[in-house]
Amino acid sequence: MYAVDATAALFVQRWNEAAGLPLGDCPVRGVLDRISDKWSMLLVMTLADAPKRFNQLRREVPDISQKMLTQTLRTLQRDGMVARQVFDTKPPAVEYRLTPLGQSIIVPVGYLIDWASKNHPRIDQARVAFDAAA
Repeated sequence: MYAVDATAALFVQRWNEAAGLPLGDCPVRGVLDRISDKWSMLLVMTLADAPKRFNQLRREVPDISQKMLTQTLRTLQRDGMVARQVFDTKPPAVEYRLTPLGQSIIVPVGYLIDWASKNHPRIDQARVAFDAAA
């Protein structure tokens, strides 16, 4: 058995409780699928500092296609993480902002970003060692 602190043990307990459900009914899985997709958290973190218009988002996440940006924003809206506001101008202006639910994920994702930054060299070393052994 691995030694884990109390917080980690609580997370493992919650995961095991959720995993006790049939996979199709696991509520944690659906949320984790969303936040771990290729674009969702990039857009959430891009919106973290201020609301932005569609083209601003495209410029700040330049490798996302227009179609994928539209789909991801709609999915984040559906999940209640992003709000879309249309302004009555000619042509209409549309702005996207994080909802309180979307803002609530910034700190946990920030911890993951911090962990990834600190451990990236170790992961790269492990990959090189694994590939060399193959």
